Amino acid sequence: MFQKNQKNMDFSKNCFIYLIKFFVFSCNICCIFLAFCSLYKSFVSILNQKSVKSPIHINGVGLHTGIEVEMKILPSDPNTGIVFKRMDLKQNNIIIPSIFNVTNVALCTTVSNEFGTKVSTIEHLMCAMYGMGIDNAIIEINSEEVPIMDGSAKNFIDLILKSGFKVSQAPIKLVKIENKVTIEQGSKYITIDRSRVSLDIDFEIKYSNPFIGTQRNKINVYEDDLADIYNSRTFCLYEDVEQLKKMGLAKGGSLANAIVVKDKQLLNEGGLRNELEFVNHKILDCIGDLYLCGYKIIGSIRCSQGGHSLTNQLLREVFKDKGNFSIFELKEKSLPHSFINKYQLKSTA
Repeated sequence: MFQKNQKNMDFSKNCFIYLIKFFVFSCNICCIFLAFCSLYKSFVSILNQKSVKSPIHINGVGLHTGIEVEMKILPSDPNTGIVFKRMDLKQNNIIIPSIFNVTNVALCTTVSNEFGTKVSTIEHLMCAMYGMGIDNAIIEINSEEVPIMDGSAKNFIDLILKSGFKVSQAPIKLVKIENKVTIEQGSKYITIDRSRVSLDIDFEIKYSNPFIGTQRNKINVYEDDLADIYNSRTFCLYEDVEQLKKMGLAKGGSLANAIVVKDKQLLNEGGLRNELEFVNHKILDCIGDLYLCGYKIIGSIRCSQGGHSLTNQLLREVFKDKGNFSIFELKEKSLPHSFINKYQLKSTA
């Protein structure tokens, strides 16, 4: 009798649990549907070209020129790309940040137009544009150098997020790497190869300075949280500061916009922002330099001790041969199923 009653109790208990689960599931169907609709809307916006929603006003100092700079990031139409406009010049003042317009890679990336008009130290801003999914913008600037801000991309990211996004109906375009390309300079190298749906960057630095040493990090630009990358500041060795000033560089540099390392000591109060800040800043630079190809990239990058020069050489080599890449529009209806599952990008709005 006891066993029979126990079975009845177990049956009743199981039925009760099932009914509770069914009830909870039914109550959540509406919430799940609404969440799906929100996710779908966000997903579709990722597939469309974007600009900033409202003008962004920026004031700061040029790292190398030391000149106070006023800059505006303005909304722009689809398929116009990123365009710099030197407001201190009345003519020949449009500069396109293209890999083939790079004219100097000494400690920063400088682009120039056919008339010699230039804009330098663009890599942090370009990284912010890439990471936030800004395809089109007009950047008005009254000097030859983008303000350094705090030495990272953080301030640019914050300002873009505050502005919001103007989403167009035009589909985004991607560059897909088809062949492996490698550039080597002694022990330094950078290589890019095919990838199915992502942009992976595996970056390594090697410094004789014991505080910096060897660091390595690997990220997936479209899936990982890139906060540490955006927040990582430019850096230099204390013994190099005087030489930089003799070269006419770092006139606007300070502990407020750069990490300075002396022997085994960090001179900045507050320490590092993350454990891999040195290599993470190199990845930040790499992302910004990659965006000079004009599109997001599907590929896999491996780099050891690289910088602006190696990245630009790599891109020039890639785009020298049309067999190395393909460019395609990413439309929702033509999107591969495997790509849909992975395209909810954390690093884009």
